[in-house]
Amino acid sequence: MVKIVLSKTARFDLKEIVDYIKRDSVKYAILEKQKIEDAINNLPKQPLSGRIVPELNNKSLRELIFRNYRIIYEIASEKQINILSIHHHARLLSNNPAFREEE
Repeated sequence: MVKIVLSKTARFDLKEIVDYIKRDSVKYAILEKQKIEDAINNLPKQPLSGRIVPELNNKSLRELIFRNYRIIYEIASEKQINILSIHHHARLLSNNPAFREEE
């Protein structure tokens, strides 16, 4: 069985998405969260289905495009997938704290 681990950033991202949608509809916020979680939970079936993140050019980092989001993950081992970020496609990846280069 493959373990899925959400990073602190990914958990924060998911909370922000839900909170934003919740402003208009609690029902749709809950539905969107469930759909994102379902997409994440399907990753172990085909972990290589996501493409390599173009901006990062790192073969160990992949992304699943799901609706308006880029679910960025790392295949840590055959038994673990780390979800690094759930990033809205309209935002620059360089502004995401999970991928900022150390200064």
